[in-house]
Amino acid sequence: YRAWLAALPADMPLSLYLHVPFCHQLCWYCGCHTAVANGYHRIAAYVALLRREIALLGEALGPKENGRRPVTGLHWGGGTPSILSGEDFTAVMGQLGEVFDFQPGAELAIEIDPRHLTAKKAAALAAAGINRASLGVQDVNPHVQQAINRVQPFETTASAALTLRAAGIAALNFDLMYGLPRQSLADVERTAALAAELRPDRISVFGYAHVPWMKKHQQMIETAELPGAEARLAQAAAVERVLLEHGYRTVGMDHFALPEDPLFRRAAAGKLRRNFQGYTTDQAEVLLGLGVSAIGTLPQGYAQNDKDLVGYAKALEAGRLPLARGIALSAEDRLRRDIIQALMCDFAVDLSVQAAAHGRPGFDFSDEIARLEPLAAEGLVAIDGSRIRVTPEGRR
Repeated sequence: YRAWLAALPADMPLSLYLHVPFCHQLCWYCGCHTAVANGYHRIAAYVALLRREIALLGEALGPKENGRRPVTGLHWGGGTPSILSGEDFTAVMGQLGEVFDFQPGAELAIEIDPRHLTAKKAAALAAAGINRASLGVQDVNPHVQQAINRVQPFETTASAALTLRAAGIAALNFDLMYGLPRQSLADVERTAALAAELRPDRISVFGYAHVPWMKKHQQMIETAELPGAEARLAQAAAVERVLLEHGYRTVGMDHFALPEDPLFRRAAAGKLRRNFQGYTTDQAEVLLGLGVSAIGTLPQGYAQNDKDLVGYAKALEAGRLPLARGIALSAEDRLRRDIIQALMCDFAVDLSVQAAAHGRPGFDFSDEIARLEPLAAEGLVAIDGSRIRVTPEGRR
């Protein structure tokens, strides 16, 4: 990993992801790497570790005299990254500014729990440079909120949006979910309509993934209360219909944006990209992950930090980058990665063009084409020579 970092050209734009694995309480639907923070001392200790990692990463990227590395995007995820005090958040952002050069127009985003946002916190985030906030909404109906252990009146979400805008953070994302326990078609329609009335620039719509064998707290959700496969498809379609009626445009598989938003404009121009956080306008080829469990992607491969907080801490205390595992990509891996990216972003790809761009003209995709034939027979995929196109019916 150190060799990969050292090999990055000094002027190559980077993107950063910082993970904060703490929440005020656990939502039962959550699939993220997080835990309840019992007291701020745990968060403060984690901030110290995160700052140590930033320093080590800066050293690995090269001597300071070579200049700060350009950054075109930053995303604070979790957990609830806004759980940090204003002072700690400002200190981390300041340290990042010493190592990295945030470019003009860079998108600096953070995920926020609307139930714990104050005007003081919003002001601190804005002062530290945050210009986009992503609010967890999920569902606005009380009976669904009770079933997922996230009681959040719609008025709380509306107040948080108003508070952020008043602080100067005008760019807002909302996260909605379907497939939740006790959730009906009318519930998702109401959620989508109320969310759209607040006019966030972007709305992400995700289907709940029930994996209680991986996330033990999901055992609190009764499987019998979950919508079935057909109901989930109907819910997803209903959310899309409502958002389109409110003036939003479809972006990729699960995002929606207002027509004037850069995300939609990039999608319309065929320049959309997707990373670990979803669809993005960021064009950086490198995403560096900081914090416990964080994943980074580089031209050479992927790298993930230790998912165990104790192991993460021990590595940093020993002066090591807290890496747990990684995957080095072959030339064929990179070709396939770009094909997948094209299908996820544009719903179409020319295999011959991609193969030639990767210096692999004539690459044999006959096995893949054969395996797509059943989908083509159902009208979900159109195959024309080396071109594959997902049909409107097949997008879901």
